[in-house]
Amino acid sequence: MIKDAIFANISKNNEEMIRVRRHLHMHPELSHQEVETPEFIASYLEELGIEVQRNVGGRGVVGKIHGGKPGKTIAFRADFDALPIQDAKDVPYKSTVPGVMHACGHDGHTAALLGFAKAMNEVKEELEGTIVLIHQFGEELSPGGAKGMIADGCLDGVDAIYGAHLQSQMTAGYVYGREGYLQAAEDAIKITVKGSGTHGAEPHTGVDPILGASHIMVALQSIVSRNADPLKELVVSIGKFHAGDADNVIPEKAVMEGTIRVFDENLRELANRRVKELAEAVGQGFGCKVEVAVDKGYDSLWNHAEETDIVRQAVKASFGEEAFVDMDPVMPVEDFSYYLQQVPGSFFFVGAKQENVENTYPHHHEKFDFDESAMELTAKVFAATYLEAQK
Repeated sequence: MIKDAIFANISKNNEEMIRVRRHLHMHPELSHQEVETPEFIASYLEELGIEVQRNVGGRGVVGKIHGGKPGKTIAFRADFDALPIQDAKDVPYKSTVPGVMHACGHDGHTAALLGFAKAMNEVKEELEGTIVLIHQFGEELSPGGAKGMIADGCLDGVDAIYGAHLQSQMTAGYVYGREGYLQAAEDAIKITVKGSGTHGAEPHTGVDPILGASHIMVALQSIVSRNADPLKELVVSIGKFHAGDADNVIPEKAVMEGTIRVFDENLRELANRRVKELAEAVGQGFGCKVEVAVDKGYDSLWNHAEETDIVRQAVKASFGEEAFVDMDPVMPVEDFSYYLQQVPGSFFFVGAKQENVENTYPHHHEKFDFDESAMELTAKVFAATYLEAQK
């Protein structure tokens, strides 16, 4: 059976996947600054005899494996950028780059896709269709790398696309997914409240932007509680507030920054509009001038029903009925959403929680790590999904 042969190849190459992951972990590169990482990926694929295209959409790499039989063209994507975080783990594969680390598992995504590619390439004459390997740059930093790679043709001729994200807080050995909304859209808020500075002991001689900004921050919470449909998810959060430098001086301005997270596009537009309306109206009530900027980030991620069911059935048939977990949507964002706007597909999570460790750290934490066995599972899920999609 072809799947058994592929799974055996993946297991055989597991130690190599771990070595690749640890090499990437030790040599991380920031979003849109990746140079050595895409070269490493391209060279690895070329050494396997796989067709490679470099500099796709900027820094992306695309590989293609042509099966020996006619069939569908199925794409799989992995991201490879790191984050501006100092690695605080005490492990042999700790980042060697000061202030930069793989704190979200993208090194594992890349290693898993390369392991999958190697295993599939070894049996390519027995495969139906074509495998497209999309190695994407810049996912962590808007505008991301997906749009550029799409514009440069990475999805040309592709019938469906799949992607996975390792999750350090989800139990290892399980695959998590759902049809419909999986991840939210994100918009960044910046509100500048301008007043008139004065002595803190004589507030009546100026206009206090801190007071105005504080009331704006409170008023923004009414968008969720009074403007949004209570059956639809919406988050409006202020995460940064800066004003003044002295305890006895009322400053000229206060600046707030925050985020909007939402799934429904109409609700997204409403939240954007209400942020501006409320901030300006409340600020005016306190005698302040207000400038509002809403920077639209990634769109929400919508998984297609048929392709999600292909993943579900592939996982259950290969690893047992309990191996696929239907989950609730989550608020973090992902530019895989743009691939799904172009072709059908599905994005899913692979549990990678470390067992028998004192603490399991969340993504974007300075001590983030994951159970490396999740890479082998990811590669096998890709393979099972590919075979199921060809039916």
